[in-house]
Amino acid sequence: MKEQLESLNSVAINFGEGGVMIVNIILAFVMFGVALEIKLGTLKDIIQKPKSIAVGLILQWVALPALTFAVALMLNPVITPMVALGMILIASCPGGNISNFLSALSNGNTALSVSLTAITTAFSPIVTPFNFFFWGTMYSRFISMRHDIPMLVIPFGPMLEQILLLLGLPIVLGLLFARYFPKATRRITKPLQMLSVLLFIGMVIVAFTQNFQIFVDNIFYVFFIVLLHNAVALGTGYFGSRMAHLSRYNVKTLTIETGIQNSGLGLALLFNPAIFPPEIWHGHYGGMLFVTAWWGIWHIVSGLSVAFLFRRKD
Repeated sequence: MKEQLESLNSVAINFGEGGVMIVNIILAFVMFGVALEIKLGTLKDIIQKPKSIAVGLILQWVALPALTFAVALMLNPVITPMVALGMILIASCPGGNISNFLSALSNGNTALSVSLTAITTAFSPIVTPFNFFFWGTMYSRFISMRHDIPMLVIPFGPMLEQILLLLGLPIVLGLLFARYFPKATRRITKPLQMLSVLLFIGMVIVAFTQNFQIFVDNIFYVFFIVLLHNAVALGTGYFGSRMAHLSRYNVKTLTIETGIQNSGLGLALLFNPAIFPPEIWHGHYGGMLFVTAWWGIWHIVSGLSVAFLFRRKD
């Protein structure tokens, strides 16, 4: 299996200078659209229900990356370092917007889901690079000691700077636009988000077209890796919130919120050579790309399944 996954490392996405600018514009466009739905009043939710919010943030920001690191170490004999780092990148991303719909479908606490998605997205320019750097460096240090291979240096400073610029600025502009132009925000939010999704899908298709056969050849292995990782994420949300003695109403929401990660953001970051410089990663991080891409498909399937299960048990 490990030998088979090594073939993914030959994949390199190269958009060219003009293409990279388009990727950055699309990413900024997506984050601006997401920020339009983040209400500054979300801070009130933290005050009104601090326990459920705090538990949700601990599960997403601490527990999920830590357990992902543990799973990556457990799978180390059969997966490549780039696949493991792809898992860590996914765990470092904020919650995905589809979690709000799935929470409502499961008869969970939709307001809590919206609040958590808003908070994790708003802080993603800082939390995502920090978690990826921290856990990714720990993993790299471990495998370099165990397997006598060079330690991969993850450039935290340049990564933080680029992510703050590409994510932080559009989020701030989106928040300000929604605050001062509420009527225009209501009119453009849905069309803008739909357009940004279509643009992002187009970007992914263009990126993977030349490497589609490699993906097909390895989908069997990638499928089970993502299946296990996503199950760990859902289990983290479920058992973590149960251990915190939250209501069933909130347990359903935190299960889904922890299991649904914004893998699209992870892909967009991987497509940017300023964040993942070719000279550092040697231009080959296909394992990260394919694991992140398949997560974006699989977590919809698993999320719908869990939501219907919760709904049926009600």
